Amino acid sequence: MRDFKRLTVWRKSHEFTLNVYSSTSRFPSAELYGLTSQLRRAASSIPANIAEGCGRDSDAELARFLRIAMGSGNELEYFLLLSRDLKYVQLDEYANLLGELQEVKRMLAGLLSRLRSDRMGLGA
Repeated sequence: MRDFKRLTVWRKSHEFTLNVYSSTSRFPSAELYGLTSQLRRAASSIPANIAEGCGRDSDAELARFLRIAMGSGNELEYFLLLSRDLKYVQLDEYANLLGELQEVKRMLAGLLSRLRSDRMGLGA
């Protein structure tokens, strides 16, 4: 079992989630159960899946949850684009959130790659 709070990718994704909550607090109230909820769920899914994967017994299970987190990141990228196009977020706020998300996704990809290479090294 790993302590998820020690992972930089978890800390960055948690901070990003807080920023998504802050940003969506200014969305129209009509979106509370629509886009606001979807953005928040997708954002919080990233650190939640990292945490769940860290509680599992193997690197393979951790990798599975990291891939789920990556899927949530891809979903979130679309929701951010939609929010921008609906003019719920300003262009600079969109750019900042997208930049944070891309950093988290790069970190997830790096951790997945490390897990794969560690697994490959064990079999050699």
